[in-house]
Amino acid sequence: MKTMREDDIKAKVQRCWMRGDVCRAALGHEDFFPWYISLGKPSSKQMLDDFPTVQDWVKNIQAFARKKKLDLQWHTINHRVLGTQQLPSTMTLSTPEQAARLVGQVQALRQWLTLYQLSMKQHPDLQPWLLKHPLKVLALGDVWHHILALCAWMQSHPKPSIYMRQVDVVGVDSKFIEQHKKVLSSLWDLILPDSAVDKQCLGVSGFARRYGFLDKPTMLRVRPLDEGIRLLHGDDGDQDVALTAHAFTKIHADLLVMVKRVVIVENEINYLTFPNMNNTLLIFGSGYGFEALKRAKWLHDCSLYYWGDLDTHGFSILNQLKAIFPHTQSFLMDKKTLMKHQYAWGIEPKQEKKDLTYLSPKEMEVYDDLRYNRLTNKLRLEQERITYADVLHIVRVLMK
Repeated sequence: MKTMREDDIKAKVQRCWMRGDVCRAALGHEDFFPWYISLGKPSSKQMLDDFPTVQDWVKNIQAFARKKKLDLQWHTINHRVLGTQQLPSTMTLSTPEQAARLVGQVQALRQWLTLYQLSMKQHPDLQPWLLKHPLKVLALGDVWHHILALCAWMQSHPKPSIYMRQVDVVGVDSKFIEQHKKVLSSLWDLILPDSAVDKQCLGVSGFARRYGFLDKPTMLRVRPLDEGIRLLHGDDGDQDVALTAHAFTKIHADLLVMVKRVVIVENEINYLTFPNMNNTLLIFGSGYGFEALKRAKWLHDCSLYYWGDLDTHGFSILNQLKAIFPHTQSFLMDKKTLMKHQYAWGIEPKQEKKDLTYLSPKEMEVYDDLRYNRLTNKLRLEQERITYADVLHIVRVLMK
């Protein structure tokens, strides 16, 4: 059997510290102190073949226990050749403080107790999170008083309907809130009433709306490809307009009568150079995330086309769009286009591998070629590498 050495014991206690067990035990929420750490024992053969090494192990364990003021328990064995021998069997850590001292965390343990007591005094509802994440509290020790102050402010101002920049807490600005969204979200979910939390808004992107802050408006960049469609009055030039998502959903009915097609592209140069098309609006896409488009119900009444990169993420973005608008059709994302531009193939650093349920059979076939690396490893054809002649050709096809 393997025997425990000084480094093994420290590593075992360090793992316990990293799990937060020592911090919880210091509050009486873990019941494993006194902690008896079994030291193992050498086999009879080991003792016979290499008795000096066994003796060194015993001396080292004794010296370690003496230095750290730890108790050792011994057991007696009767070896058929070596006779009666006393070997250390168990080392005892009597308290969480002893464990913390062993791994150099005495100050951290004291800080944890201080932060826990302060938190419980101000916000007892935080106890479940505090006990689950003591090391996260310690990592934020220098700013924890700001975290607690924000919790108090939110309790006094549920659903504040202001921008985060307007939060009036000493030492806190919008950048601080941005940097600590994840932990604040966990804490606010515990201390705020259900009526003050919009649980449909998830993740970092939904943080502001989840807690009733004003969120900076999502902007959409739009170009009419038909000179007859005028988004701005009194401008006879090429219109490239940024609209809020709300404004996009409310495009005037007189304009919508003229819009028969909407094309979405993901590359800015392709957006700027896309050829004219009758009755068509062009949208500069933003990768994943179609919440702004989702609210534009009028898109269901248009032909909707999407052009993204010919790689696994391009098809994943297409899949997300088709989940909202099933009638979406892709273009220049087919096998023929891929093979024609073999000279321009590149590498996709990190591929998407998940199943995509909204693609058409032909789209799925190309996606499978890419994710399973059937043509070459991590294949990617960026949309800007497709020849402009092919773009002109597909525009003629789409207008038929």
